[in-house]
Amino acid sequence: MLHPLILGGTTEATRLAHALAVAGVQAVFSYAGRTDAPVAQPLPTRIGGFGGAAGLAEYLRAERISHVIDATHPFAAGMSRNAAEACAATGIPLLALERKPWVAGDGDRWTGVPDLDAAVAALPEAPGRIFLAIGRQHLQAFAAKPQHHYLLRLVDPPPALPLPKAEAVIARGPFTLEGDLALLAAQDIGLIVAKNSGGEGARAKLEAARQRRIAVILIDRPALPERASVETVAEVLDWLHQARLGV
Repeated sequence: MLHPLILGGTTEATRLAHALAVAGVQAVFSYAGRTDAPVAQPLPTRIGGFGGAAGLAEYLRAERISHVIDATHPFAAGMSRNAAEACAATGIPLLALERKPWVAGDGDRWTGVPDLDAAVAALPEAPGRIFLAIGRQHLQAFAAKPQHHYLLRLVDPPPALPLPKAEAVIARGPFTLEGDLALLAAQDIGLIVAKNSGGEGARAKLEAARQRRIAVILIDRPALPERASVETVAEVLDWLHQARLGV
């Protein structure tokens, strides 16, 4: 019997959850618990960590999980590594549902950097107004450049900000080009720092930056373990269908 586990947190994971619910597949959806009010899912849902790869492997065995779909954020490298290790230890098939990374086009002013520290180092010394579109987990690193005014866009109101000059806009994507054009203009943004997460829900800020000729520092994705991967929900459904047929 199919009993897959979706490691979620992305728009694609939610689409997959709805597709499996419609198909009557007895799946489980897992959130890391990074937001206060995660999007409700049409499947049984668990929230929180597993306790590393060993804890995840124990959960997979205890819950008799048949397949694991890693549909986490491209920068959730720790969870993806744990999933690969746990599935290798248990022999449970693993498939990643991965977004394509964004690729610069005509008119884009992007500077690619390998990691967060490199993004901080790439910031100018002269004070500026910077849209820090990286979530709330790694803001502390930018305290090394306190001369800038940072605009943050977060899902939940932060208890405190580690940056002396910062303003948080509370909003949940997907975002629109019109909305992000208005935001960049109203905040007089001169530079954007973002992760190359791919997908459509957060792409609007890059299209708005192109139109307004704003430079972007784009952080490369972390290295992830080798695993089978697909780009669409339909391909995941086909993978599970083939498993059900024993192909």
